[in-house]
Amino acid sequence: MIRLTCLIAVAATLALQAGTAAGQSPPVPAVAIGEPAPEFSAVDEHGNRRRLSDYRGSHVILEWTNRDCPFVRKHYDSDNMQSLQDDARARGAVWLTVTSTAPSHPGYMDAGGAERFRNRYRARPTLILLDPDGRMGRQYDVEVTPQIFIIDAAGVLVYMGGMDDKATVRAADVHQATDYVGAALDEALAGKPVSRSITRPYGCPIVY
Repeated sequence: MIRLTCLIAVAATLALQAGTAAGQSPPVPAVAIGEPAPEFSAVDEHGNRRRLSDYRGSHVILEWTNRDCPFVRKHYDSDNMQSLQDDARARGAVWLTVTSTAPSHPGYMDAGGAERFRNRYRARPTLILLDPDGRMGRQYDVEVTPQIFIIDAAGVLVYMGGMDDKATVRAADVHQATDYVGAALDEALAGKPVSRSITRPYGCPIVY
């Protein structure tokens, strides 16, 4: 079942990319670079409610995930995601991994699932946020996993999009890719404008 789900996700992603290549316009996001990021309210893996405003004064990275997604696994199996999490947190940023997959879907994670996910990959986000009703995901117009947003210390969105420019599920491709998130983090945390602030995410479609 998981393998079938992964294959469907890969096919859906390739179809989405093909549509863009054929000249179809990508959907207009509900959030905008240079504007205040939407205030969210979600419960974390420990049962505590968290809001974006709790972290004013710190950069915040939002990482949407799905434990069954091969594109997500690519970045965790290669230790790429964990390295980004470590680097961001070492420089004072808050990294929030978000799961918005519906409870009816195999990729759904409750608190126990979040703990297993963290342990399985030795993931190192600040917290994992649970968004089973998809409200937070819809606020940020999230379509796929993984998808990344970077919010500066004033609460302004400075980056949104994909991990890199290699839309594959091969972990080996990570080291040959242009690292969009790493570059955006370096610029944002140095107080510089993010030169590539919007990129196209690739991954598994979210089932809300």
